[in-house]
Amino acid sequence: MVGISSPTPVAAPQAEPKGLAEALSFLRPSDTLVVWRLDRLGHSLRHMIETVNSLHARGVGFKSPTEQIDTTRPSGTLIFHVFGALAEFEHNLIRERIQAGLQAARARGRRGGRPRLLTSARKVALVRTLYMDKRTTVAAICQILHISRATLYRYLRRASRSRRQVIER
Repeated sequence: MVGISSPTPVAAPQAEPKGLAEALSFLRPSDTLVVWRLDRLGHSLRHMIETVNSLHARGVGFKSPTEQIDTTRPSGTLIFHVFGALAEFEHNLIRERIQAGLQAARARGRRGGRPRLLTSARKVALVRTLYMDKRTTVAAICQILHISRATLYRYLRRASRSRRQVIER
């Protein structure tokens, strides 16, 4: 019997739980993979079903004590598929609610994300002037304006793009 007990569920659809690949490599026919909770096996229903089906093809059982699933029995396989479908349904409902909330916030004029550091055109112009002057180092400009190098270069790129667009018109 090989078990996986990860403290957190899988965070991203393409990510695999820590230790899953290693545990799967140790499994032999007639072994049983024990996963504390179903969400520790994978993020999407498709991934979980594929994993359990590949285990079944190798002659390996699957158990999840929290949901009382045991795929070594036909009833356990049925329960696994039902729980997996319900979990995906819940995930999709949550995603829909989040999207609806974001749209409602946008309709009220709210924007998500981190606030911009250089909000005024004057500050952006100051950054460009200091940078083009070549007497002030990039590090000094960043320190004066309390921004990172990446932010400085991002604003310089935006400023040059907007100038090109004005010239092209």
